[in-house]
Amino acid sequence: MTWQGDLLGFVAGLLIAVFTAPVGVSGAVFLLPVQLSVLGVPSPAITPTNLLYNVVATPGALARYRANGRLFTPLTRLLVYGTLPGVVVGAVIRVFAVPGADVFRLLVAVLLLPLGVWLCARAVRPPPRPVRGEPSSRLVVVLALAVGVVGGIYGIGGGSILGPILAGLGVPLALVAPAALASTFLTSVAGAATYALLSLSTPGDIAPEWGLGLMCGLGGLIGGYLGAHLQPRLPEPALRFLLGALATALALLYFVQTLT
Repeated sequence: MTWQGDLLGFVAGLLIAVFTAPVGVSGAVFLLPVQLSVLGVPSPAITPTNLLYNVVATPGALARYRANGRLFTPLTRLLVYGTLPGVVVGAVIRVFAVPGADVFRLLVAVLLLPLGVWLCARAVRPPPRPVRGEPSSRLVVVLALAVGVVGGIYGIGGGSILGPILAGLGVPLALVAPAALASTFLTSVAGAATYALLSLSTPGDIAPEWGLGLMCGLGGLIGGYLGAHLQPRLPEPALRFLLGALATALALLYFVQTLT
């Protein structure tokens, strides 16, 4: 990877994290198209590269949320219990069962499209009345386990899926954001370690692009801190709609690229 590519990764990580950290998303899901289509990171190396981004980037936002006293909560523990084993399973599936850039583009599109529609729908038409109560601990752990598997396959940590689901179930976003980011950080550490071990015994591009992952992560570290700092000042519906529109547009683009 050239220094121009690393610089582009830094800028992309910074800008994406500014907008995603306030809603509990590290931004890795939106880095996938940049790394795959613009920077040409091979598959499956793109997945551990994105996990490396999460490891470096998320502490910035977490530090800010910790200063606000909203980081260590029961929700954080439940998400970690589910996503940690899930991400290891997902990493193994990614290496042995989901090869090829075309297949990867299609799977990313399938992931991004419902996510984008969900975010836009919640921004334009919020629930007519607040959901009473919060989801059970068992439901949260099961959701986290499933999302952990998906995160291990796509290298996104899982916060981009868990965040909107939990918010839709009635959990306040102020509680969801730090918990989802904390889960993303820990599962990314586990996922990156799994890929590193698999790269020792499995042929192919499995190890991460270390330089690019670190540069994207440094940008995300700064952007995530700024985004978490700005969260109380930013209108939540506008942020959700922006993320949803971006995810939907990227999904449609990938569908077109896969079919042509």
